Amino acid sequence: MNIPFLALADIIKMALVVVVVVAILVVAVIVINFFSVWVRALFSGAKVTFTELIALRLRSVPVGLVVDTRITAIKSGLPLTIDDLSTHYLAGGNVEMVVLALIAAKKAGIHLVFDRACAIDLATKGTNKTVLEAVKTSVNPKVIGCPNPASGKSTIDGVAKDGIVVKAKALVTVRTNLDRFVGGATEETIVARVGEGIVTTIGSSDSYKVVLENPDRISKTVLSKALDSNTAFEILSIDIADVDVGENIGAKLQAEQAEANKLVAQAQAEVRRAAAVATEQEMIARVAEMRARVVEAEAQVPLAMAEAFRKGNLGIMDYYRMKNIQADTGMRDSIAGGSGTTPSGTQPS
Repeated sequence: MNIPFLALADIIKMALVVVVVVAILVVAVIVINFFSVWVRALFSGAKVTFTELIALRLRSVPVGLVVDTRITAIKSGLPLTIDDLSTHYLAGGNVEMVVLALIAAKKAGIHLVFDRACAIDLATKGTNKTVLEAVKTSVNPKVIGCPNPASGKSTIDGVAKDGIVVKAKALVTVRTNLDRFVGGATEETIVARVGEGIVTTIGSSDSYKVVLENPDRISKTVLSKALDSNTAFEILSIDIADVDVGENIGAKLQAEQAEANKLVAQAQAEVRRAAAVATEQEMIARVAEMRARVVEAEAQVPLAMAEAFRKGNLGIMDYYRMKNIQADTGMRDSIAGGSGTTPSGTQPS
């Protein structure tokens, strides 16, 4: 009975040895993987536990990136934790840019909390802007060209009341408003609003000379309209960089209107001419119809004369007397240069 008991004790001892060896190996692996990072954080004043390091590795978060970023934050006086940085990383954010933006804001005396910086970083994701650039623009205002050169236009064109085109170019100085950055309109909205304000101001001027004499009138009028509302920027100034005179749109429109009126008058005249031609053809047809009726009536004269001879109502002397009268009348018409006709309706020879 002693032999089995001893065998069981040996098995338990071997199992304990195996467990200890495995534990030592695990600890060794952990130390090998995280010791350098842990030591770096320890001597940098940003202590981190091995539990936090293992949790980062299990969540597929780059340990070195998060720890180094936290070291930078702690050295700059930002009390950020490993959980704060890893959570933002897992949300798809750029933890390095967020920390750099917080440092820049702190140095510039701008109140910017970690959550706001993370929100701005996520809002700029997929664009060519970063949260650090937003903070820098808040510290150092930037100048935006209006119109944007990338749009292909070099000036903003407006038409004064006298019909003259005024070409203007403006420079808009803006500063990032970090409180309105998330959900606020972008630079394109600022450029569009400023352009609209310039066109409206030029259009309300009585003459292009007024605009040329006082270019600052445009900037003052546009600046007073609070164009930066609901945008991610605050407009500091609007400066008119260039003002030039374009073509006379009023005269051009009048010329085009006159040409259109001429075409309308020509069309109406053509309608009247066509109506006159139709009326003329109608009258010619009616004259031809009347002549046909005359010829038809004249054709009845010989029949009537023959009937009169038969009935004795017309004598032969009466007939000769009538023919003499016709001949005499034809001769007189010929001498007078008239267009006399013979009884048969033909022109005299």
